[in-house]
Amino acid sequence: MKIIVIGAVAAGTSALAKARRNNEQAEIIVYEKGELISYSSCGLPYYIGGSIDSFQTLTPRDVTFFKERYAVEIKTAHEVLAIDPEKKEIQVKDLKTNRQFTDRYDALILATGATPSFPLIKGMEQSHVYALKSAQDALTIKQHLMSYHPKTAVIVGSGFIGLEMLEGLISAGLSVTLVEKNQQLSIGLDPDMAHYFEHLLLEKGVNLLKQTTIQEILQDHVVLQDGTSLSADLVLLATGVRPNVTLAKKAGIELGTTGAIKVDSTMKTSQEAIYACGDCIETFSRLTQQPMYHPLGSTANKTGRIAGDVVTGGTLSYQGSLGTSLVSVFDLTVARTGLSEDEARQAGFDLEICHTIKPDKALYFKGKELMIKAIADKKTQKLLGVQAIGYDGVDKRIDVFATLITYGATVDELFHLDLAYAPQVATTKDPVHYVGMALDNALNHGRPLMTPTELHQRLQQGEEIQVIDTRVRAQYEKNHLPQARHLAQSELRDQLKTLNPQQPVVTYCNKGVTGNAAQNILINHGFKCVYNLSGGQKCYQKTQAPHRASQQKKEE
Repeated sequence: MKIIVIGAVAAGTSALAKARRNNEQAEIIVYEKGELISYSSCGLPYYIGGSIDSFQTLTPRDVTFFKERYAVEIKTAHEVLAIDPEKKEIQVKDLKTNRQFTDRYDALILATGATPSFPLIKGMEQSHVYALKSAQDALTIKQHLMSYHPKTAVIVGSGFIGLEMLEGLISAGLSVTLVEKNQQLSIGLDPDMAHYFEHLLLEKGVNLLKQTTIQEILQDHVVLQDGTSLSADLVLLATGVRPNVTLAKKAGIELGTTGAIKVDSTMKTSQEAIYACGDCIETFSRLTQQPMYHPLGSTANKTGRIAGDVVTGGTLSYQGSLGTSLVSVFDLTVARTGLSEDEARQAGFDLEICHTIKPDKALYFKGKELMIKAIADKKTQKLLGVQAIGYDGVDKRIDVFATLITYGATVDELFHLDLAYAPQVATTKDPVHYVGMALDNALNHGRPLMTPTELHQRLQQGEEIQVIDTRVRAQYEKNHLPQARHLAQSELRDQLKTLNPQQPVVTYCNKGVTGNAAQNILINHGFKCVYNLSGGQKCYQKTQAPHRASQQKKEE
């Protein structure tokens, strides 16, 4: 049996390794267009920024390693030009000699990855304009920094690469501006959580420009759509990627609705004996079963292993994705898993949403705020998605939530999880527990929540809602919600007659605890429609303030 793999980064090398483990007799040949193989793409921004000193640590396995360990022949600088599915042949070009030749396969695995997707910007062909997709790109950018010592940079795009390079270039000593064409950062968060994260970045002095684009790149500056100039000795285009499907299309392989290669759960394509894996394929949501394109290193390794197993007679199959992802910027971490609020609504779920702000560990161990947004289905009471922003322990919590969603946990089960506790790393009731308590109270114990977004929209529409600030007077006077009336929780029982029990009430405090206590008082005194503001005043201010500022500007 002869297996040919096209591509030798994450998915391709995972496929060849699994195929060899299953079958010692198979002939396995890999063709890779580039010179470097099996490198850690996720580590490239940190090498550029100086956090990783040695480039070799990102490329620990070379051609010789795979030859000795797996008896696999990897031919670098070899580009596959065409595939003939009927003859089971590929046309290959040796990029060093320009020699072209034909090779035959019994099974073919496409691991062609993704390519950068660029906007059309005048001047983008200049030598100080870069994208970061490959290891060679990282080496080139690093060399530019060392040779020309740029002082300023502009990053176009605010996805994972854009944010990681923001930190990397600032760490390298540059003054950096991040330019994003959309209303929010492009890291897969709901608008409220994206605004919350933006607040934290702005507090750190990050230069962030949204809802604008670059019209032209010049030698030492860029020109925005409104004519504004930004100093830019270096420009990085981090505007996303698209699946590299050129070979697949030419070979008549079916593409999915996302534009990536359509595969089944065993990585089979529409053409006989041809499989695909990694960033070039379309996967599917574990929750909705709908197609999705979510290129990640973890998914590439997983699907590569499945492809290598199946071509050698194995029975592995893909179980679907939750889109679990994480990015760290400075000392902040942002993560998500499962469906976003918008995705869940589009899928037809009736949602219960809570925002929880709790310390990531004991305050006497310098615990810092961890913001969690959780989305559940009211009908089944199962978790659908979670987004988290914080400093320490974000990865721990998001992995717990990903596991819970995978195995269909209902919200009432979260409180009963026996999670590890020590004051250096957690609180006695973990933020995960608090999420479960809030959702369980809302769904099963008559303690409904109202999100800041819903409250803002209903107030904007002129709905009569009694908004009650339950904090102490000094906090209320310093900052409070629009139309809020001050009634401290300690005074509430004595002031019940001043409220209309037939009119909706929303209680709030700083983060939700005292607001919930006030909500209990009102409900126990016969008020029928009482909500606690999800996440409290802090959540409202950091998620809705951008909307209010925009609205005020329009009104002015």
